[in-house]
Amino acid sequence: MKKIVALLLALVMVAAFGSSALAVNEDVSGKLAIYTSMYPIVIEAMDAALKEEFPNLEPAFDGSFFFYAGTSKLITKLYGEMETGTLGCDMMLVAEPAFSFELKEAGYLEPIAIENPGELLRFPYDEEGYWYPVRVCNMVLAYNPEKVEEWAAKGVTIPKTFKDFAFDTNLKGLISMGNPLTSGTTFAAVASLIQDNHYGVEYLDALRANDVMIESGSTAIAKLETGECAAIMILEESILKVLDEAQQAGTPKTNVACIYPEDGVILIPSTVMTVAEDRSANVNIEACEAVENWLLSEAGQRLILGGWMHSVFASMKDIPYDSVDTNWLIEQDLGVDWVNAYQNREAINQAWTERVTSK
Repeated sequence: MKKIVALLLALVMVAAFGSSALAVNEDVSGKLAIYTSMYPIVIEAMDAALKEEFPNLEPAFDGSFFFYAGTSKLITKLYGEMETGTLGCDMMLVAEPAFSFELKEAGYLEPIAIENPGELLRFPYDEEGYWYPVRVCNMVLAYNPEKVEEWAAKGVTIPKTFKDFAFDTNLKGLISMGNPLTSGTTFAAVASLIQDNHYGVEYLDALRANDVMIESGSTAIAKLETGECAAIMILEESILKVLDEAQQAGTPKTNVACIYPEDGVILIPSTVMTVAEDRSANVNIEACEAVENWLLSEAGQRLILGGWMHSVFASMKDIPYDSVDTNWLIEQDLGVDWVNAYQNREAINQAWTERVTSK
């Protein structure tokens, strides 16, 4: 892990010094608390980078600026805090932007000014400044290239589409995915796939009929490697992380690979939000504004790339390790109706429970 963190920090420093000397924000002070669903390894790197950039800013959580949980768990936590009128954080970096609509409407967000966001960003943002995309997660499929012939001999074809993943009955008992009730990115994927203009709620019926396994990404990847699963629905970054770490360890992997579905990937532009001053934990809007601007700087975006996620910058040509062109992915994006996901969150979760996981 230390090697990965060192690499991420090196990327940040190279990016910063490549354009201009690193301007340390020594005048930014006070305490800062951020809720996030980013990988802990990325949090560790971002923590170190923020401490370097903002040496007088005090981390709120035992030496860290970040409190980590899956997006859906964070949302549940925030619902509880909203009952008191004050949140336990000053900023949020959550996986799916539907919650940004909800918090803005409820009056829990503070608008932050970013210079020329229309030119800077290649993903939608709130024009009043209440939320901006910071990192792009990408839901794909994955398989084990070493077992393709073995599966073919059993009459199983590795799916090339999200549709086949659910509807190909030869895959029964051989597929795995995350839980939308705990994972925000999985919730976004489910919300997209069951849209009427995609596959409708029948997609959930097909998943159930195909005995989809609901488990963590690490468990699913392990089952790909052992041959317990033929295909899994998973974030691209989870696969890229495994490949990158194996490469760095000198033991390259050839038994795990991404499938970029032919019916489209599902891009999830994850947002940054600042809590309204009168509802925040530490009443530190100045620090939040500085950190948001840093996240949407060259240095911040280089760290995102080093964390196996795609940059939101329109001008960014670089991609995460072993990935594909971000603009090509945008062309292939199935899309998510984020307003629908926000307005019908409970109904989507209920449909999942009733059609997929109920006994």
